[in-house]
Amino acid sequence: MAVTSLKIFRAAVFLLFSLLGVAGLYFYLDYEFIAAVQIIVYVGGIVVLIIFSIFLTHGSGGYMKSPAWGRIIFSAIAATLGCALTIGFINNQSFSANDKPKVIPSAGEIGAQMLSTTEHGYILPFEVVSMLLLAAMIGCIVIAIKIKIPTQKVLKADIDEPYETIKPPVADSNEPGVAIQ
Repeated sequence: MAVTSLKIFRAAVFLLFSLLGVAGLYFYLDYEFIAAVQIIVYVGGIVVLIIFSIFLTHGSGGYMKSPAWGRIIFSAIAATLGCALTIGFINNQSFSANDKPKVIPSAGEIGAQMLSTTEHGYILPFEVVSMLLLAAMIGCIVIAIKIKIPTQKVLKADIDEPYETIKPPVADSNEPGVAIQ
């Protein structure tokens, strides 16, 4: 519904719910930390920036134009092929039960691992996420900027007649009632 909705604000809200659904899948798989990061970064960061930029452009209630049929058909084919590829990978995977005990790390261990530059460190993905948030903020600012020309400043090209043809009234000795001020 985030893709097919014609109202831009509704599409953003549906995107929010789909990203919350992805976080729910992470919770279901017992990856609470990744689910929390999903909610904080994508739902709390990206979607909120998108919604703010929609409100700043004053287009929250307007309809978006319908996509061309060629794009609709291409999108349907791409989504079908993506689903088929995912199902193929899942069917070819041999899942086995793991008898190892669960490791429940402490908050200090998670923080040390996130800031680590070793093989299993997360400093590079952390920086990539910060660049993603920066790009989203810049995109929202670009969308929100509207250039307004003050009504007092009218360019010469905006006037129907050039300045040379606009002449003040001149006192003519033959015309009564016209005086120079």
